[in-house]
Amino acid sequence: MGPIGVFDSGFGGLTILKELHQHLPQYDYLYLGDNARSPYGTRSFETVYKYTLQCVEKLFDEGCNLVILACNTASAHALRSIQMRDLPRLAPDRRVLGVIRPTTEVIGRYSQTKHIGIFATKGTVNSKSYPIEIGKFFPDLKVFQEACPMWVPLVENGEHLDAGADYFIQKHIRNLLVQSSRIDTVLLGCTHYPLLMHKLKEFMPTHIRIVTQGEIVVHSLEDYLVRHPEIESRCSKNAGIRFQTTESAAFFDEQSELFFGKRSSSEQIQIH
Repeated sequence: MGPIGVFDSGFGGLTILKELHQHLPQYDYLYLGDNARSPYGTRSFETVYKYTLQCVEKLFDEGCNLVILACNTASAHALRSIQMRDLPRLAPDRRVLGVIRPTTEVIGRYSQTKHIGIFATKGTVNSKSYPIEIGKFFPDLKVFQEACPMWVPLVENGEHLDAGADYFIQKHIRNLLVQSSRIDTVLLGCTHYPLLMHKLKEFMPTHIRIVTQGEIVVHSLEDYLVRHPEIESRCSKNAGIRFQTTESAAFFDEQSELFFGKRSSSEQIQIH
């Protein structure tokens, strides 16, 4: 038995971990942030895959039987390859899940006009993962994407609530909405973006619903564990949380309060 692994390229996955811990507090969790090599959103497909696989292997070494890629870029660029090519070779009895599939399975239910927008990193947008996956479940849904390369740096540098962020928020809202006047639902396709919610609600037209991934992922995981008792039975239940980072533990602990709601006590590790 071992903890549920939660992986992100940096801090954003802490917003997913926060939801998981609130709704499924009985499980143990091990969070790994690859902060030393963050952000992933601007890196190549091959690099994201390589880095993600290394971190998944590290979580396996720590005893995790189930790993969640709480990073949209990693889910878009690495999840399918890891599931199909690497797991049968490395750990056929373990599982790796992402955040894109659970979201695309339900996002169509939020829209009346069948026109939805997605804010995401450049890597996620270029992968076309969201339009492709949404098309499988809601073929009549029209999907419009906007890459927001400045949003993650704004959040991670603590500038997201300042007036200086307004320009970048308004710019990308305009760029998205000009693609279709019928958009009535916008998905935040990056786990950093919920921290911009205050600004987004300030500048987004009031009739547009803003959807975050945390609650969706929680319900999806809950359902998955019910359907897969062979995995659930190997998830330890001591209500504990550990944090690991590939960067400075002191810096991670300071920033974690912003994303997780309370300060962590992390361990700095090396990824080889």
